[in-house]
Order: sequence, then structure tokens, then C-alpha cells
Amino acid sequence: MLEEKIEKIKEDALAEIAAVESLAELNDLRIKFLGRKSEFTNILKSLKDLTEQERKIVGQIANATKIEVESVLAAKEKELKEKSFDFAAEKIDVTMPAKKLQRGHLHPLTKIQNELEDIFTSMGFEIADGPEVETEFYNFDALNIPKNHPARDKWDTFWLKNNKQQTTDDLPTGQAGKQQERILLRTHTSPVQIRFMQTHTPPFRIIAPGKCFRNEATDATHEHSFYQFEALMVGDDVNVGNFKFIAQEFFSKFFKKEINVRLRPSYFPFTEPSFEFDISCTVCGGEGCPSCKGGGWLEVGGAGMVNQAVFEAAGYPRGKYQGFAWGFGLERLLMMRNKINDIRLFHSGDKRFTDQF
Repeated sequence: MLEEKIEKIKEDALAEIAAVESLAELNDLRIKFLGRKSEFTNILKSLKDLTEQERKIVGQIANATKIEVESVLAAKEKELKEKSFDFAAEKIDVTMPAKKLQRGHLHPLTKIQNELEDIFTSMGFEIADGPEVETEFYNFDALNIPKNHPARDKWDTFWLKNNKQQTTDDLPTGQAGKQQERILLRTHTSPVQIRFMQTHTPPFRIIAPGKCFRNEATDATHEHSFYQFEALMVGDDVNVGNFKFIAQEFFSKFFKKEINVRLRPSYFPFTEPSFEFDISCTVCGGEGCPSCKGGGWLEVGGAGMVNQAVFEAAGYPRGKYQGFAWGFGLERLLMMRNKINDIRLFHSGDKRFTDQF
């Protein structure tokens, strides 16, 4: 009878499973007793030939037997795995230091630019941008830098070949009569100010960070490629006092200490009056030390009230608006704060330097 056959299969399976000593042998037994071609599977296939009453009885016995054999197989498999597991080899020493992951990071100049942008935007400034390859008009003419200005000398500017022929209709306002516009790598970020003013009406306040290029010899304080940061504020009654206050607020936030600003008369074609501005020494606080050569002040950059000729070049009526502009080098600022003595380190590609930031 089928019931007896099923009982015999169960007894044999349980006995052989109990005696097995390896996972491979256990897998063979699983196939032998429960596989598709096993005697037990053939019995299940023959259930369709039985009467309904017989099929019900034999089916219950077969299911119970299959469940019991599978349970014993699983228990035996767990037992064999535990016996064969090499706990010593898999042991984890939680006191050992983890392997250090090598991660990339932002360049120090990118970090300081992000920091400066955060400070200025918190004071209501917006960020403006412009092309690094500029035209002669935006880089020089519109900024009141005449043809005979020293900055136009070939030793200061990287001039580029321009094979594109232009008509006077293609050129910006104020360039009528020129048949071909000369192009160059911008020597400062001031052209961004002109481009912004051409499409915006005062009042506004912007910052213009970006890369600049000058054809000059490099040394510990000069580089042919560098980053500049300029600020421009234009309105109906903007004055020098506004500039000095914003400058002191910015430097105090940047250096995380109270900083004073000093203005000295100077000359820039695009501002009138013009100033060189210094900040109180970040090391001694203005008392005098080797860092400031005993003077108590550190030179930072140039500033001034926007020349009305610049406003006219941007399309504003002469005398209607007032504004101030100021700028400085990002490398210079970072060198002051982090006591770096060579500007060439920023573009050297030396990971020993950049990994310190």
C-alpha cells in the first residue's frame, strides 16, 4: 500500500540524514528522497489515479512526511554548517582601526570663493558672472582705460587671434566704426560689472568672482593666472562711507575678529576718487608686528567711486547714479589668513599643499 511505502521512505530518509557527515552528502540525500525523480515524487504523481477518499488520506500522509523530512534536512544542514565554520578565521577585531578611505575635496580657492559668496549674499549682494575670453571694449574701453594706458601693453595682456569679421551692427554700443573687435583673456573681473549694468537698472549690489589672466613674470607674490573678487554697489546716493562700512563688515566676518579699514588716495581709470584700502593687521590687531612690518596695516586691494564715464559706457545717464567698486585677489586673502608665503602653490598641483585644506 502507498501508506506503507511512504512510511518506509520516511524511516530510511531520517536514518540516512542522521548518519550523514558532510553538506555534499546531505544534498545528495535531498535529491534522493525529495528530488523530481525520487520514489516519493512518483507516489505524489500517482495520487491522481486514486479514488477521492484514498487521495485525501494518502495526500495528508505524504504532505506530513515531506514537511518532516524537509525540517530534518534543514536542521542537519544548520548543524553541519556550524561544525564546518571557522570562527577563528572569520573573527573580527573591533579594536582595530578602520581602513582610511581616500576622498576628494574642494580646492582651497574654491572653498574661499564659496565662503566669500556666503558672506556677501548674507549682506544682500547677488552673484554675477561673465566670460573669461573678453572683448577689448568690455575689458578696457568701457572701463575708461584708453589706448595708451600701460595695461594695454603686450606684456600685461594675453591677446588672442580673432578671425571673425564683424560689422558695426554686431558690435556693442559705443564701438561704431570698428570693423573687427579684438579679443583677449580678461585681465580683471571688472568687465562683469559692465555687462551687468547694461541689462539692469539701479539700485543693485553685486559681486563678481572669477579667474583672470595677466602676461607677467611669476614670483612668490605674482601669478599669470589668478582669481579676483570684485564688488559693485550702485544707487542714487551711494557714498564712500557705504563702501567702508561694508568692507569692515566683510573682513570682520571673514577673519572672525574686528577689522578696521583704512583708505589711501590712489588712481584707477574706472573710479574717481580712487583708493588703495588696507585692513588692520590680522596678527597684531594694528599694534605692529613682523607680519605688517611694524606698520599695523596690511594692503589688500583697490577701490573707489565709479567713474561717470563707466556709467555712460554701460548706457546710464551721466550724473544720475553713484556707486562704489572694489576688488582684491582671492589668493592674496587666503595667503593672509593662512600664512602662505608663495602664491604659486595654489596652482602647483602639489597634493601636499592642497591636502592641508
